[in-house]
Amino acid sequence: MPDKKAIIEAAGAYLKQHPAELLRAVRNAVALRVGLPLDALRWLASQPASQKAPKDVQIEAVPPGIRVGATVDAMHTALRASATIFVDRVRLSDEELRFEVRLADVALKVLDDKAESPIAALLKSGALDLSKPGNLAAYMPKRPAVLVEAADDRIVIDLMRHPKLANQRVVGKVLALVTPLVGVRAVQTDWEHLDVLFRAFPGGLGEALASVRRAL
Repeated sequence: MPDKKAIIEAAGAYLKQHPAELLRAVRNAVALRVGLPLDALRWLASQPASQKAPKDVQIEAVPPGIRVGATVDAMHTALRASATIFVDRVRLSDEELRFEVRLADVALKVLDDKAESPIAALLKSGALDLSKPGNLAAYMPKRPAVLVEAADDRIVIDLMRHPKLANQRVVGKVLALVTPLVGVRAVQTDWEHLDVLFRAFPGGLGEALASVRRAL
């Protein structure tokens, strides 16, 4: 992960080359929306990381979704993996950071024709039904703690189930204050940005005022 200085320098250089992003940021603020250029995601993905991290990451918009491809190592087998991701729903509270996503056009390709691992054999034989990735995730040998549900093309994750977040009380307190004030309406792309659309006072003005009073 790049350090803060590198991120700031890269952001400054990008804004010099794309000054219209500043105007877009102002319009987004008025519309309760935050947009992240896909070029920023591509830059982050290209930065040096651990040897186990995905390599040759490709990111492209498929509005309203986003298509991601990468070279990964699974069971000591090099694979080219790709999928189009659609975020159908986001639920935020002091107890959950829940994302409901759909996966489409999932593809896994063995990069070494001589690979003889179990995963290589399954993929070459066509035994894996990649049209229903949720079913595969549901029966993973080591199911991640954040995985709540998985079936067909749908996967639900709750980041608050991750031990590092679950043990951070400050995260829950911040969410308890913020989520009555603003909620996530949608996560979607255009051809150049990943946008998060917010909704003011999702539970009503009364709940929002009550959260502020509790915080004070």
